[in-house]
Amino acid sequence: MSDPDQRGAVEGEVTALLLAWGKGDRAALDRLLPLVYGELRRLAHRELRDERPGHTLSTTGLVHEAYLRLVDQGRAQLEGRRHFLAIAGQMMRRVLVDEARKRGAVKRGGGALHLPLDDVGEVAAVPDGDLVALDDALAALESFDPILCRVVELRYFAGLTFEEAGSVLGVSTATAWRDWQSARAWLFARLEER
Repeated sequence: MSDPDQRGAVEGEVTALLLAWGKGDRAALDRLLPLVYGELRRLAHRELRDERPGHTLSTTGLVHEAYLRLVDQGRAQLEGRRHFLAIAGQMMRRVLVDEARKRGAVKRGGGALHLPLDDVGEVAAVPDGDLVALDDALAALESFDPILCRVVELRYFAGLTFEEAGSVLGVSTATAWRDWQSARAWLFARLEER
């Protein structure tokens, strides 16, 4: 969609549908999905490219899981397309983190038969999932500085530019960039501690 007028019309329709959904019109979300599906697939593909090989969720599966969580969320006060994509990015992150935690629980013996240590041979060490570590670090960052955490979610998980992230947060592009740099430094230091 290269025509600016057409893009503006679609963005206006997206905003109108988001407002209707926020007022309780559940069907508005169903009408919204085809308008943003391509962008949601792009976000999901970006999220999944760093996942381990053989991940059980496909791009389409991640989009659908995030969509179901958005529907379950009920009424949402979304301000526009960028804000919607930011929330969708957060939902995708939650889906992936939940999957990583489930895999971690299985690796640690969730649902497995427990044997005495004398009956078990040598056990290979399994490294913790990077996504779970990142989520834990983001939770710590959120308690330290919620704005820095939000910038990371908008940039990393929702794929927004500094300008778009600044718009969602109500700050300048330069401030969004500085907050991103601060958040990255904080997260790198936190993850290095592990």
